[in-house]
Amino acid sequence: MAIVNITPDSFYAGSRTTEAAAVERRVREALDEGASILDIGGYSSRPGAGEVPPDEEWRRVRLGLDTVRRLAPGVPVSVDTFRSEVVERAAAAFGDLIVNDISAGELDPAMAGTVARLGLPYIAMHMKGDPQTMQSLTAYRRDIVTEVVAYFERRTAELEAAGIRRDRLVLDPGFGFAKSVEQNYALLAGLPRLRALGYPVLAGLSRKSMIYKVLGTTPAEALAGTVALGWEALRGGATLLRVHDVREAVETIRLYTFYERVGQQPGTAE
Repeated sequence: MAIVNITPDSFYAGSRTTEAAAVERRVREALDEGASILDIGGYSSRPGAGEVPPDEEWRRVRLGLDTVRRLAPGVPVSVDTFRSEVVERAAAAFGDLIVNDISAGELDPAMAGTVARLGLPYIAMHMKGDPQTMQSLTAYRRDIVTEVVAYFERRTAELEAAGIRRDRLVLDPGFGFAKSVEQNYALLAGLPRLRALGYPVLAGLSRKSMIYKVLGTTPAEALAGTVALGWEALRGGATLLRVHDVREAVETIRLYTFYERVGQQPGTAE
């Protein structure tokens, strides 16, 4: 899943696109490098991000969707939003899409019903608070893996009761959202427990602070760390990698798939 940020303030400066020409370059690049899904976002969810009015978020998302549908009408697209209003407008204008919601429907009570009525696939992410408050909410009563698994046991039941089909749900543990660096690594190690709930899992690790804070670098210098943790996420059962750097992620997946198929069989060394 390729990140297409139509925002001026995303945490990784290299991913920011605001003008139509830059959006088109980003979409073409992601497609050329092998993206399976293009994830369009018009509201930065970095820690402390400012509020974006719904109409401005929709303007940005519409620009991204227009570009994708023009360049690659058959490629699956997701909309990274927690607002049911944006989902309604996107589905009305562009048809089937995936909803990628950082709040699992918690920030907009109408989201679950909207997704269910439209019959859309839904990615539900774990987070406490919102982008403005989440990094002050890293205290948990139990260990982070137990907390996140318990949250999804409850929340998936609620989403399914609202009418979202089980086979249309994907879970995202929310690396970097209301988690400390240490909690992020515990959650990465605990991915098999989340995968055991029976839903596909999305891992969004790309260039995040859990990488560059440990290395003492910056998001711009976090590509190698992203590749390393992407491999570990696949080993833990992740189904999707949400990334800035598509070519490297595609190669990681290809190598991991080959490794899974033959790497542990006797007599395969060259």
